[in-house]
Amino acid sequence: MTNQDKIDRTVTGNYFEDFTLGQKIVHATPRTVTVGDTSVYTGLYGGRFAVQSSDAFAQSIGYPRSPIDDMLVFHFVIGKTVPDISRNAIANLGYAEFRFEKPVYPGDTIASVSEVIGVKQNSSGKNGTVYVRTTGRNQNGAVVLAFKRWVMVTKRDLDAPAPETVIPDNEKSVEPETLGKALPPLKLTVYDYALAGSPRRWEDYSVGDKIDHVDGQTIEEAEHQMATRLYQNTARVHFNQHRESQERFGRRLVYGGHIISIARSLSFNGLANAFHVLGLNGARHAAPSFAGDTIYAWSEVLDKAELPGRSDMGALRLRTFAVKDRACADFPGVKDDGSLEEGVVLDMDYWVALPR
Repeated sequence: MTNQDKIDRTVTGNYFEDFTLGQKIVHATPRTVTVGDTSVYTGLYGGRFAVQSSDAFAQSIGYPRSPIDDMLVFHFVIGKTVPDISRNAIANLGYAEFRFEKPVYPGDTIASVSEVIGVKQNSSGKNGTVYVRTTGRNQNGAVVLAFKRWVMVTKRDLDAPAPETVIPDNEKSVEPETLGKALPPLKLTVYDYALAGSPRRWEDYSVGDKIDHVDGQTIEEAEHQMATRLYQNTARVHFNQHRESQERFGRRLVYGGHIISIARSLSFNGLANAFHVLGLNGARHAAPSFAGDTIYAWSEVLDKAELPGRSDMGALRLRTFAVKDRACADFPGVKDDGSLEEGVVLDMDYWVALPR
């Protein structure tokens, strides 16, 4: 066997110059979701939302059983894309136009397909930003999640010519009237607020409310790597300390989605009845996170909306900030000049559903 044979039989992932506008990528290894996955996910983040924790609670309001946590679905769909899209990424930069289209239950199998919708080489000539639209489907071909994201990817050949710059337009927000389809008919008149952990309904929140989620969660090295492996995310920056010791930060970066899940879990304290994430308007990872950081979070209610044809629930638009090594009683967020305050690692704008 020649050296070339050895090279051809291994997978190194795509570099920036390998992406072309309009390219469609079918991602390998569909993932069947199990109850075991949900238990590990709970062990990692400690989420307490009743609908995702209890079959009996979920069935009492009309689900066939407890659905998979929305953010776990998000991780599985993205995890499928990493070997092709972001294995050689320097950073995951942002998300837009997330729509959770259908609940996922244990036993469902998720597969992902992506289309390259934009490319832009950075001024250094050493890397560039790749924009993709990804769709996750279940075993029946039904869409469960669709979104855009963009990542900074290194170049293999620094002499490769820069492609024509194309930056896609993104919706400023996902319109709430397009989001209610994700939920089956429910019987929220029998929703048990005592078991859910809070009496607060959709009507009890007002635009401008700020909610300190109070609790903090310290990131452990083993946990963030276990989480990333659970999603079959193969990005090198999260695992390979030998390689990362020679890079800018000198250590492994925590997967940005890990911070999203911590923030969502922490938000239970103050938003216990936000039982479903309807859609994500946008999110950006404002700064890197590392093992040893302690994450706190707070949320502001940006908007409220009724959902067409649904008198049983309403939507809240939230802006949640995750902040490292700084409690959030003073609500650290955006400075007067528009920049983010020290310690902010995540700025996320999304819609959630609450009973009315």
